[in-house]
Amino acid sequence: MMGTFGTRRSTALYLAAWTLLGVLLAGLMVAAGDAPWGASLLFAVPLSLVYGCASGFSSYYLCRAYPLATRPLVAVLGVFTCTAVCAGALWTAAGGGFAEVLRSLVPGLPAMSRPFAALMFGLGVILYGLSAVAHYLALEFERARSLERRELEMKLAAQEAELRMLRTQIDPHFLFNSLNSISALTSIDPGAARGMTLQLSDFLRRSLGMDAQRKVALSEEIALVEAFLAIEQLRFGARLRFEHAIGEGAGQCLLPPMLLQPLVENAVKHGIGNRVDGGLVRIAADRAGALLRIRVENDADEDDVSQPAAGCGIGLANVRQRLLATYAHEASVHWTRLGARFRVDIALPAEHPPLTET
Repeated sequence: MMGTFGTRRSTALYLAAWTLLGVLLAGLMVAAGDAPWGASLLFAVPLSLVYGCASGFSSYYLCRAYPLATRPLVAVLGVFTCTAVCAGALWTAAGGGFAEVLRSLVPGLPAMSRPFAALMFGLGVILYGLSAVAHYLALEFERARSLERRELEMKLAAQEAELRMLRTQIDPHFLFNSLNSISALTSIDPGAARGMTLQLSDFLRRSLGMDAQRKVALSEEIALVEAFLAIEQLRFGARLRFEHAIGEGAGQCLLPPMLLQPLVENAVKHGIGNRVDGGLVRIAADRAGALLRIRVENDADEDDVSQPAAGCGIGLANVRQRLLATYAHEASVHWTRLGARFRVDIALPAEHPPLTET
């Protein structure tokens, strides 16, 4: 069913309201005609419930056919006035016929008087109008909820599109740098270039497996970073070192896939690559209450200021935009240069994968 009868709860409330109106009508009969309560209730309650159902369906479909936003107010008032008068007249006529039937079955029930018939007619018109107002309010509430739901769906779709765009932005950037490294090794060490190509293929295969996931565990992200650095170590050798310190409970926390990879790539390209003796890339993560804090830091040339400038490019900008799109203002990213160290600090909500039933 539609409208007032859309759910069991609304149907029960609607019928309860009309039952109460029937009791009130029976009370008026007792007060006006000295009719006994039993006979009055037997007359008024069924008649009210039937009128409630009939007027409910009628007013609902009229409200759908004459929406206030598109129909002139005069036309709406005219249609509902005529319909309410007709409904009130039919209810009064049905009440008169029902009263005659009950009089032959139930002793003590007086005939319907003209004043009471006029009262029933007036109540029928008013109640039909109130039913129409209630349906207009319900339809407007339903429309507002539908618009709100549609707006939320559009926001989620836009967020998904933005995240996909930011995610795909990483791949060409990383692939371009990796191919440049392979090209540089081809003339120097063909064997290392071949090994780097195979490791790059394995890395891309693993990263593509993350595309289907909106979030991955930090431990998986660290494993992907290690695979990336294994590729770079074919070029840098012992000049590139890597450490990670993952606190208890932090490894299972979720984060967007390949969030740390552009930061590590920046550390290698703009930090370690500019030092003759190379340096260390270090990732530390700890869970602090409801937050997961991650720090990515690397050695940098103390006299070279290129890394902070480069950090404003695709790497850090991409990380910042992905965090904003995923967590809004619940996450943050900050970077700083301290002498010969470049540091990036990330804070985001600590989420865990849902438990699976065994």
